[in-house]
Amino acid sequence: MAEAGNERNLKKGEKTKYRLARTMKECMQSTSVENITVKQITEKCGLTRQTFYRNFLDKYDLINWYFDKLLAKSFEHMGQGKTVYDALVKKFTYIQEEQTFFAAAFRYDEQNSLRQHDFELILDFYKKLICEKTGKVPDENLRFLLEMYCHSSIYMTVRWVTGELTCTPEGLADTLVDGMPGKLAEAFTVLGILN
Repeated sequence: MAEAGNERNLKKGEKTKYRLARTMKECMQSTSVENITVKQITEKCGLTRQTFYRNFLDKYDLINWYFDKLLAKSFEHMGQGKTVYDALVKKFTYIQEEQTFFAAAFRYDEQNSLRQHDFELILDFYKKLICEKTGKVPDENLRFLLEMYCHSSIYMTVRWVTGELTCTPEGLADTLVDGMPGKLAEAFTVLGILN
């Protein structure tokens, strides 16, 4: 797990959150997300329900928090002048390392789902990136293309993480970059974030 090497550097609250995430991952190996209970998670890791609810709204909030931690690392690469392709490879590599966890999490597609959460995060990220690089908010047409691209990207990510598609993180990133709508690719090229 991502925090393993840096556990000494984490604050107590972060350690608790990662401990709950580790336990959630263990539960997901034998139980579907919908059937995992907060009681099951807290009993298995030796924490109270009160501690769980101090940190998370529900089990889906826990899943989304852990995903945010992984996604933040790939977004950091974009901020360091890397390309969309590089950030996608990093994201998919992190997801692949936690494949069991994310396969179970992405299968759930109801309220507070990881699919919706991922969509909102990447859409917001791309909008902010465009605004930072251009000094203006994306116009209506570009926002439409971003939404369409982000939805299709999530769809293909879910197919990949659940085993319907078989390719490497690099192969999936290549396909998603190649499948980007032309006008969006042009805009990203102008911004210097597309190969």
